[in-house]
Amino acid sequence: MSSKVTALLTRFSDWSTRNLSHQQFLMVLSSIIGFLAGLVAVGIKNFTHYIQRLLEDEFIVNYHNAFYFIFPVIGIALTVFLIKYIIKKDIGNGIPTVLYAISKRQGIMRKFQSYASLITAPLTVGFGGSVGLEAPTVATGASISSNLSRLFKMNQATRTLLIGCAAAGAMSSLFKAPIAAIIFAIEIFSLDLTLVSMIPLLIASVSAILTSYFFFGNDIILHYQLSDQFDISEVPFYALLGVLAALCSIYFGKVYFKFAELFRKIKSGFFRLIAGGLGLGILIFFIPPLYGEGYDVINNLLQENYLFALQTNLFDAYLDNIWVVILLLAGLVVFKVIATSLTLGAGGVGGIFAPVLYMGSAMGHCFALIINNLGLLNNPISVSNFTLVGMAGVMAGIMHAPLTAIFLIAELTGGYELFVPLMITAAISFVVTSRFQPHSVYTMELAQRGELLTHNKDQAVLTLLNIQQIIEKNFVTLNIDMKLGDVIHEGVIKSSRNLFPVIDENRKFLGIILLDDIRPIMFDQKMYNEVKVSDIMQRAPEIIDLRKDRPREIMTKFQETNAWNLPVVEDGKYVGFISKSKLLTAYRQKLIEVTV
Repeated sequence: MSSKVTALLTRFSDWSTRNLSHQQFLMVLSSIIGFLAGLVAVGIKNFTHYIQRLLEDEFIVNYHNAFYFIFPVIGIALTVFLIKYIIKKDIGNGIPTVLYAISKRQGIMRKFQSYASLITAPLTVGFGGSVGLEAPTVATGASISSNLSRLFKMNQATRTLLIGCAAAGAMSSLFKAPIAAIIFAIEIFSLDLTLVSMIPLLIASVSAILTSYFFFGNDIILHYQLSDQFDISEVPFYALLGVLAALCSIYFGKVYFKFAELFRKIKSGFFRLIAGGLGLGILIFFIPPLYGEGYDVINNLLQENYLFALQTNLFDAYLDNIWVVILLLAGLVVFKVIATSLTLGAGGVGGIFAPVLYMGSAMGHCFALIINNLGLLNNPISVSNFTLVGMAGVMAGIMHAPLTAIFLIAELTGGYELFVPLMITAAISFVVTSRFQPHSVYTMELAQRGELLTHNKDQAVLTLLNIQQIIEKNFVTLNIDMKLGDVIHEGVIKSSRNLFPVIDENRKFLGIILLDDIRPIMFDQKMYNEVKVSDIMQRAPEIIDLRKDRPREIMTKFQETNAWNLPVVEDGKYVGFISKSKLLTAYRQKLIEVTV
């Protein structure tokens, strides 16, 4: 950022401090962030479409059909090159990166994240990588919001809210669904639903959608108007669709994390690129609809043009058989998550939002075709309606965002005629999936590390605590080989504490000595050379391991032991002590900071 821009923003900040209340300034800032998030969405989409048009232009059109499955490999290779040699930093993984910044970095995101995904995501997706642009758009907007918040000296709670505003703005601009965008920010980023938070989210969402209308007009991602009405007799089928959506969601999560684990084991970035790129190229060669984001496939399915959705493939001669079509649609459900995992594993940049919608639409369409062709019903069910509701069901399961799923599909269809089936399917999918996978794909790894913020305020505050900052290190250590005389002269006389950690020559923590333990004999000089540290040392009531114990576990250890101080170790070596009073003080302070 140039010095002139910085100076201008500083002057604006000074003016707002004198003339606007905090709430008024928050509204102004949320509108600016919504506008910027809308611009990010427009920029990413336009850059991606430009690359796609370039690949379909006249100078390569003759080779496109024959070699298009190689394009995703080229796009990922360019992305990897940019990250490694130009950006030279790990740009993270979309929404999980934002969630980590909120939970462990006080909502602070690095400046390069404001532009890194803006360049790399269009390269990945524009060349046909099987991922979406939504997560990179949200991450870019969130980084811009975070850095603006720091510039205007916002506290942590406000910074988190403005990151949510950026997320709402990005989704509102992409889908032209402002209500669903607000709910998305609340569900995914665990924002408190209050009037204080709702107004900035609303302003950001409206600001972003107006930006989108200015640049894109009425153009939308999913082109569909609801034509078939909901029939009460279809309720059992929507319930069954919810169960099937849950199974697909569980399958998605299992496969996604299994591939992520496999690629983490490949240490060389070059070999990850080769393995993932070749795997993706082979998949696209045999299953062309896996190429790119897949919104063209979704739109064809919504129009019930499944032959266009399946494109040219090895089974063209058999597409007059509806059961072959059903098997091919089921194949899209099975292999889309694999294509997405290979794209990300190879080094591509993108998100899972579009693949989730893709998978849900194929699942719902396939389910409706099966029901209609079994010959069990006098009146066929609506294939397009089940395609739409299938998207909501899979989104509710994979992302653990049932309200976002319901309102997004409702807004995209321009009405609420499907509200009841959307609620039935999304609720069943969410409940069943949560039973087997308690966290979403976005939050699974953070939850496993104890770094996830939730709507549980107590849990959120504990997650945000920085344990390193409350470790006390002004304790005099005693060596296990010392005698009582050494303890008196090297420990008691020099220390203002009544607690002494015992270590060996490698600083391995062995136990503690309390002043009360030695008070009866500390004035008897005859004992100075007879009593050893090992004779009077006792075990600590509990030990805090920096690598394993999270704030919740630490609080539990204090509660169970009734101890006032507990030793802290890292890799078995002594670090310091944490006191209950300092822990509770830090907890209260953090509670004040995160409360808007």
